[in-house]
Amino acid sequence: MQTITTIGFDIAKSVFQVHGVDAAGEVVIRRQLKRRYVLAFFQSLPPCLVGIEACASSHYWSRELQALGHTVRLMPPAYVKPYVKRQKNDTADAEAICEAVTRATMRFVPTKTPEQQSCLMLHRTRHLFIRQQTAVINSIRAHLAEFGIVAPVGRKGVTELLHVVADPSDKRVPEVTRACLAALGAQLLSLKEQILEFDRMIMAWHRSNQTSKRLHYIPGVGPMLATALVASVVDPRTFRSGRNFSAWIGLVPKQHSSGGKDRLGSISKQGDRYLRSLFVAGALAVIRYAKIHGTGHRPWLTTLLARRPTKVAAIALANKIARMAWAMMAKGERYKQPVALAA
Repeated sequence: MQTITTIGFDIAKSVFQVHGVDAAGEVVIRRQLKRRYVLAFFQSLPPCLVGIEACASSHYWSRELQALGHTVRLMPPAYVKPYVKRQKNDTADAEAICEAVTRATMRFVPTKTPEQQSCLMLHRTRHLFIRQQTAVINSIRAHLAEFGIVAPVGRKGVTELLHVVADPSDKRVPEVTRACLAALGAQLLSLKEQILEFDRMIMAWHRSNQTSKRLHYIPGVGPMLATALVASVVDPRTFRSGRNFSAWIGLVPKQHSSGGKDRLGSISKQGDRYLRSLFVAGALAVIRYAKIHGTGHRPWLTTLLARRPTKVAAIALANKIARMAWAMMAKGERYKQPVALAA
């Protein structure tokens, strides 16, 4: 049998597809593998280049195959899609992956460590609970509004509504409704406790990581954003520049340029939506602080706010913060205050 040099590995839950070629590009193997046979199959092969789409469980398989001596490259699925010849199936996908992994201009995704994936799971689970908390609060407000009971927005308003539910002497709420709302109130309390526990775990992870602690000195970067950055970015040097990093997050204008004419629109919103939302929230916090305490020590932000709306300025500031964060991670430096701020 000819020596396999490159493999396109289409991963799944139970049935995997393998497409292997030799040094001349001739197809050597094309077969399906059950999950329990995957590691044994790759263990029997000499070290080769393995391409995998960066999707669910891809980082796990990358670590496992690297431990067997193979060179593994993860690729964004959107960059692999153009290499699919015709119909969408596992065989065509594996062939496309095998071809895409050999392209000189292909962009690859670094393999995350189990610690980084654990930190990201903390963030994702906390974010899920926050969305569930919002849904429960909206349900409580909507159900009580059906009986003419409303409260102001914010935490105090929800507390007032829960006091109404807990008061059996309030005859505005029928007993069946009271039982349902009491269950929603208990669910809301449980979600708040779980969110606080995840906050403590994220803070502990932040204090144990030196890079995360250095990023915390950037205005607008708190423990949430710092830990999410460290967990998401395996090697910052894979980005050519700060702008390249900012474009990966989706904070740069979308281009519709042609014929030498530059046409820039709104931000692309590509990349990680969660990271982008944290950067924008941090920028809005900096702007809110500057409006309260004055913007004289930040001339760039002062001139920007004078000619642009607050949210537009927040996007520009988030872009700037992202570039600073990349520079600090790539060069291992600490945050340096601007000259005007230091003065």
